[in-house]
Amino acid sequence: MLRFDVIQEHGDVAHVVLVEVYRDADAAAAHKQTAHYATWRDTVAPMMAEPRRSATFAAVFPHDSERWATRTTPKAVPESDLDG
Repeated sequence: MLRFDVIQEHGDVAHVVLVEVYRDADAAAAHKQTAHYATWRDTVAPMMAEPRRSATFAAVFPHDSERWATRTTPKAVPESDLDG
């Protein structure tokens, strides 16, 4: 997993969204085969107001996949990359 965000809606604090970023579909599928994922899935199931659903997106920025690498200190983004 390259990134994991937990976001909450301003107007509805009970509406929480988990955003997970994986390098590719194989990495996402492998994560779903782990024991900790199964434990999490089974634990949170009764907490869900509606069945879980997922949507797949493509990263558009940063467009260089190496910039998704985990690091402990921020790295400056060249100005040329901010133009898209």
